[in-house]
Amino acid sequence: MRGIPHGPGRHPGRGGDVVNGWGWTDKAACRGKSIELFFGLDGERGPERETRETKARAVCSGCPVRAECLDYAVCSPQKYGTWGGLNEDERAAERRRRMRRGELAA
Repeated sequence: MRGIPHGPGRHPGRGGDVVNGWGWTDKAACRGKSIELFFGLDGERGPERETRETKARAVCSGCPVRAECLDYAVCSPQKYGTWGGLNEDERAAERRRRMRRGELAA
């Protein structure tokens, strides 16, 4: 996972504890899904990546906490994986957009 301690589909608490405002993860559509769906393997390219991201986006599209997930990933900022239905490049663009609008601190 490239040093990421948790991600979509993973709950950062232990024994059901909710840690630091992560309660939204309990409702996430990705909860219990394979982490590889949201974080590609090293060396993943072209068609494999597109297929994986399409499948991840399908999970995210119906998620009741998609906005919370995306906000977390943009504000953190998370560098890898699919969060809130956006890949790394899309989240970087969203972060820049929010910064231009003054919705996000630099």
